[in-house]
Amino acid sequence: MTNFWETVLNFAQTTTTEVGQQLMINWGSVQASEKSDGSLVTQSDHWADQEIRTRIGRTFGDHGILSEEGDHLFPETDWCWIIDPVDGTTNYTRGLPIWGILMGLLYRGSPVFGYVYLPPLNQSFHGFWLQNSGLTGPNGAFSNQHPIRASLDDPSSHHFFNVCSRSTPIIPDIPCKIRLLGMAAYNFLMVASGVAIGGVEATPKVWDLAAVWPIIQAAGAVWTPLNPDPIFPLEPGKNYGDRSIPMLVVSQKKWVSLFQPLVQPLASKR
Repeated sequence: MTNFWETVLNFAQTTTTEVGQQLMINWGSVQASEKSDGSLVTQSDHWADQEIRTRIGRTFGDHGILSEEGDHLFPETDWCWIIDPVDGTTNYTRGLPIWGILMGLLYRGSPVFGYVYLPPLNQSFHGFWLQNSGLTGPNGAFSNQHPIRASLDDPSSHHFFNVCSRSTPIIPDIPCKIRLLGMAAYNFLMVASGVAIGGVEATPKVWDLAAVWPIIQAAGAVWTPLNPDPIFPLEPGKNYGDRSIPMLVVSQKKWVSLFQPLVQPLASKR
């Protein structure tokens, strides 16, 4: 499947780069409206969503698509792309440079490839995680084509722990410096790249997680859901639009027992 994975990677890189160039034109100047869940959406989100969906249809005609701005029903196809055309929309509308395009590829309901591109920073992340999928091909996590790895350090007051705006009540209990980045995927990618020891999101959706799921695991970091419901594989025909998935990511498995009790109360914010 070598040629297939090369096609997937090149497609994701080209698509996010070209869509990102167009999104940069309206960065910081576009008006946003509020959706029913309280998050923001702009015409740029809608345009990018349609553009990415069209490109997927042309290149991978037998693949399904689930998107934040489109259909939330998981399709009955072996392969499915889950996309977030602009993760960090509030940052995007206010002119902050931490926002990006997320593309995750799932096989039989589980993420096996992810690509994230932040146009203002010209920074990309991608990863392959094929374990237990029955597929063959590459594994690894990368930023701008260079391998990345989660930190092997012990937590301290000189290390970062990332939070979201809904998780600020736990800040006094965290034994690290706190950072709030305003982009769920980047929050977790900083753990994968060794910048942060851990991160938590109180209300991410499946499109916030699908693209970074393979990258996190390939980089050696650890996902820990804050509720007992299974996440992957996704179920065909199920609507994932209203499901929040409180999530902790830490750099090493041994730190789960340290941080999970501190962030567990966020599970009630679903």
